[in-house]
This record gives sequence, C-alpha cells and structure tokens, in this order.
Amino acid sequence: MEPVSTFYDEIGGMDTIRTIVDTFYAGVADDEVLRPMYPEADLGPAAERFTLFLAQYWGGPSTYGELRGHPRLRMRHAPFAVTPTSAQHWLRHFAAGLDAVELTPEQRTRFWDYVENAAAFMLNAEDSPTS
Repeated sequence: MEPVSTFYDEIGGMDTIRTIVDTFYAGVADDEVLRPMYPEADLGPAAERFTLFLAQYWGGPSTYGELRGHPRLRMRHAPFAVTPTSAQHWLRHFAAGLDAVELTPEQRTRFWDYVENAAAFMLNAEDSPTS
C-alpha cells in the first residue's frame, strides 16, 4: 500500500503553511482594521495557533487538536466584531500569503475557496456606518 497523500503533503507541508501564515501576519501587524483584534502584544502565539490549525485542517499533524481541542472557530472569534470590511482585510492578507508560496492554480483555488468560505462563515457584525 502506498501512503495516503493529503493536500497538506501536496502543497509542501509545514514549510508552505508557515510561509502562508507568516506572510499573512506580516500584513496583519500593520493593518489598522485587523491589528486591534489581536490583543497579544506579540503576534507569534496567534501565528502558531493558525499554522497548527491550517496544517491539521489540510491533513497534516493533529497538534492543533491535541493542544486546543475542537477549533470552535465562531466561538473563539465571537468576542471580535468580524465585519465585511474586516473580512476583506483578512482575505487580502491571506491572498498575499498564498502568493508567497508556489502552488499550482488548482491548489491555490482549493485553498482560496476554503478561505473565502471561512471568512464568510466568521461574519458576526455589520460595518459601522460612516458619518
């Protein structure tokens, strides 16, 4: 029997996931909309959690679940107003992360489809009217 290949393996494993997440958080660090949603002074712990989550989601090590249990994404993000504007900022930085790695067009589309759906799923507030 051949070992089962996962999407995680196909895209290059942990190195690829780390590059995506590191690039994403480099954008978040200077983002006026997203940065306030990260109460920790150091974004490192959030980046590590996100790296482990994505690795596990795509078929890599189950470290995230072992350390944190079920992802409960909506519950974990409930304290923050996730608006259409913040989702667009999040998607922009995630796109930069995907651009930083060498994925086939099919792999990028698969990853991006998940990310777009996740961003829509996390919405829990409307944008404030600007007046």
